Amino acid sequence: MRPLARLLRSAAVTRCASTSPTPAPAPTLICPAPPPAGFFQADGSRGTVEWDRRTPPMVWHPDYSVPWPSNHRFAMWKFDDLRLECVRSGLVPSERAFFSPRDEAGDEELDAAILAAHDATYVADVTTGTLEATLWRRVGFVQAPDHARLMRRTRLEVAGTLAAADLARTHGLCAHLAGGTHHAHRRYGAGYTIFNDLAVAALDHARRRLGPVVVVDLDVHQGDGTAEILAGERGITTWSMHCAENYPFGFNEKFAPYLGGDASTIDTGLPRGAGDAEVLAALDDVLPRLLDDVAPTLVLFDAGADAHAVDGLGHLELTDAGVRNRDEYVLRACADRGIPCVTVIGGGYDRDRERLARRHASVCWSAATIWRDYDLRSRGGA
Repeated sequence: MRPLARLLRSAAVTRCASTSPTPAPAPTLICPAPPPAGFFQADGSRGTVEWDRRTPPMVWHPDYSVPWPSNHRFAMWKFDDLRLECVRSGLVPSERAFFSPRDEAGDEELDAAILAAHDATYVADVTTGTLEATLWRRVGFVQAPDHARLMRRTRLEVAGTLAAADLARTHGLCAHLAGGTHHAHRRYGAGYTIFNDLAVAALDHARRRLGPVVVVDLDVHQGDGTAEILAGERGITTWSMHCAENYPFGFNEKFAPYLGGDASTIDTGLPRGAGDAEVLAALDDVLPRLLDDVAPTLVLFDAGADAHAVDGLGHLELTDAGVRNRDEYVLRACADRGIPCVTVIGGGYDRDRERLARRHASVCWSAATIWRDYDLRSRGGA
């Protein structure tokens, strides 16, 4: 190489090296705190549940939260933050008061319940990590650091809603500190959800011939996956009240043609900016008549916190009081009619962790109010 060419090449290499962007540091992982002493026994099985009936039964598992990238849009840490908030605020004396789904390893009943709602090929592919990239991007968990732990917590979350349904049928009311994975469809996951716990629990109730079931979904986003899976299912009614100008609606047909075409039994689309008064008016217009007409033996209530005015992915304007009034309206309507109800927390994306935990805890406090007002502690066995 001639001297001039060598000099020019050297200058180019130096210039590229000096202008190349510095790689961004890897995001830190937010790890859940360990459960308290006594929550698990020495062999890893669950310790004694110390439920004193002062509050409705509540369901939580330490593995609902897994180590998760701090910059991920989905707040995987919120399940751990929620249980800490429930203890810190005095709602429960300790986490030992929570019921927990059993470990899902080899659980054939759980397998069958999931497969009743989801396509077998999809379940196998997402479980083994062989799901094609385009379908994995729909879920939104491409940053998942540990696939096996993600799938275990996904199955546990579904098992938790099933356990909460059993407790609600016995005691009249149960609060699940997770759940509401309503965007997962039969053949694909979406919107940070892999398996649809609401659809699984509804089908489980119906196929055990326990009577009609109603899904009341008040998350800010339409429960499109629940609508698709449960469409045409005898004895199951779905009602979604959501912002009509939000996911899954309004996406470009070229890039997301699968979004926005699913219909619940009843869909109530609220305009962007609707607040406390509009939400309560819509509840009053639909829910009493729905419960009276269907006479369900179970209600699955998605109390999404993302309908709050301060939420990163919602376009409604509910206040703290509005969320509490919304939730108590649903629970009181069920209690007035003697209908067992399961609450799940649904969406919530506030980046302020403490604020989000308090917001999700609101439905647990509402459940405690209804539990006391209707003296449900005297219902059911031990």
